[in-house]
Amino acid sequence: MAERTTMETNNPGTQIQPYQEPTDFKKAAGERQAKQKAAVLEELRRMPIVEIACKKAGVGRTSYYRFRKADKNFAKEADAALEEGVALMNDMAETGLLQGIRNQEFPSIAFWLKHRHAKYSPKLEVTGTLKTDATLTPEQEQLIQKALRMAGIITPDSDKEKSL
Repeated sequence: MAERTTMETNNPGTQIQPYQEPTDFKKAAGERQAKQKAAVLEELRRMPIVEIACKKAGVGRTSYYRFRKADKNFAKEADAALEEGVALMNDMAETGLLQGIRNQEFPSIAFWLKHRHAKYSPKLEVTGTLKTDATLTPEQEQLIQKALRMAGIITPDSDKEKSL
């Protein structure tokens, strides 16, 4: 008896082809995964936030982290893509800041001056009195003298002058 290659349906003239398994599941999965990885890398270059990049690429975060763990080359490429994305965001932020300065927006001007001009940078002033009643033992004094000599702050001659 010959094997049927098609099946008849209740609808005249319609035939159903039997299911044929793909010849290489791993190859198909590898190609799909390569496309997913490339899409995630491209999105990370545009937006250096993993969750957002994965959503835009249509890849789950768990898949992204699984790719990183299984493929060290992908992990390096992802790190480089993240750095590119951060650099892009920094450039965009600086462009916005400079645009704000051009538009005479005070917050932009103040931010620039605080972070780019010493005269306007935040300063911390500490005032107070330190009172100590502790005296050093002769052994502690010798250690301090030795440390000061080793640091080149005092010379052996200055020790002799002090003892005279």
